[in-house]
Amino acid sequence: MFKIFYFIISVLLITNFVNAESVKVFEFTEKELSELKVRKVRGADNKTVYSIGLNKNGNFFKAVADNAASGLGKEVKIDLNKTPFINITWKIEQDLKGIKEDTKKGHDFSARVFVIKKTGSTALSNRAVNYVFSSNKSIGENWPSPYTKKSIDNVLSSTKDNFNEWVTVKANVKEDFKKFHNLDVKELSGIAIMTDTDNSKKSAVAYYQNIYFSAD
Repeated sequence: MFKIFYFIISVLLITNFVNAESVKVFEFTEKELSELKVRKVRGADNKTVYSIGLNKNGNFFKAVADNAASGLGKEVKIDLNKTPFINITWKIEQDLKGIKEDTKKGHDFSARVFVIKKTGSTALSNRAVNYVFSSNKSIGENWPSPYTKKSIDNVLSSTKDNFNEWVTVKANVKEDFKKFHNLDVKELSGIAIMTDTDNSKKSAVAYYQNIYFSAD
């Protein structure tokens, strides 16, 4: 039911303590991918398949989901007072047109990057902001997850505007936790990427590149 939280608790594998003014989260290498492994969401029929690719801007993760849901995550300790902005470069090659992403049956995204703040001793007590590349909604729309109000879906990109092309987006994570959860978060606890189609039973293809935190 609470697939985001069951997922994040299983993928928090590597802890990074970072205080620089620009903090890279993923290296996008074969070594990193093998260390992160792929963690399937509880109840999903299949795993999303992740692989490494290369273009003129460097390495990226390619994600292919066919009635599948699994992701890659890290436990991180990022000082949001110093580096509050998350920067994401991503692309959707195959989207999920026609689904209702704010319902349980349609709660899938061709690409998502979610950030976690631990607020208790269990995964279900955590708070999350789920930055999504929507197939149906417009940029700027947001809503509570149909599974739990402790996770907010926030559209940073949409295939209505950018389909099958690379796009770079930025969001102030510190401000978003205050806006959506009324929490003054000084330190982030975890981050993960996931391409999932287990609710809609559809297929999606996405690419992730150059995910980092910055001061501005």
